[in-house]
Amino acid sequence: MKFGVVTFPGSNCDQDMIYILRDVMKQEVVHLWHKDSDLQGSDMVVLPGGFSFGDYLRSGAISRFSPIMNEVIAHANKGGYVLGICNGFQILTESGLLDGALLHNNNQKFICKNVYLKAISSEASICAGLNHDTAYKIPIAHGEGRYHASDSVISDLEQNDQILFKYCNENADINSESNPNGSLNNIAGITNKGKNIFGMMPHPERASDNVLSNAVGKNFFESILKYS
Repeated sequence: MKFGVVTFPGSNCDQDMIYILRDVMKQEVVHLWHKDSDLQGSDMVVLPGGFSFGDYLRSGAISRFSPIMNEVIAHANKGGYVLGICNGFQILTESGLLDGALLHNNNQKFICKNVYLKAISSEASICAGLNHDTAYKIPIAHGEGRYHASDSVISDLEQNDQILFKYCNENADINSESNPNGSLNNIAGITNKGKNIFGMMPHPERASDNVLSNAVGKNFFESILKYS
């Protein structure tokens, strides 16, 4: 599978993602710049974490207008795969590719720590290969990660199997105590109805190498490779 990783001014997880996909997962990777107009044949475009354009206005609000986003939107609308992690998730909501918004954390502070995730969707390729009864320890690092949407959008997400991940505790129990940022219904990641666009706040690329003493994030990428 060929991945295209986009760098925006202020991205800081692009090289982490390239390393994991190319050197750990052994996939073909091309490095894309936000002013590019060619995705170079990428099967999946990755919008990485960071603070694109300094998070001015709103996180992802300016990046949404970068030239490459025209190509990303066209790619997604044709059924091509897109993965947005942290700031990438914010860009996907700002561009209208995913529903809802990412608001300031309920404690109004930047949160950087390990959390536990439970896979929810049975159909999305990023979840299909995961154990849905397991709690996966994955780090978060964000100030605006509180997922919010209208009641009707939340209902549609639930009914259409569009919720990828929910925050849980180490026993895979979903409760308010395991919600780090106040996200509605503990939502940590969602997909579109076509299940080709994935957005999530946690960083699996930061938990995919044994040198980090945590490689469970590899399961997420292995699932993508097997089921996409």
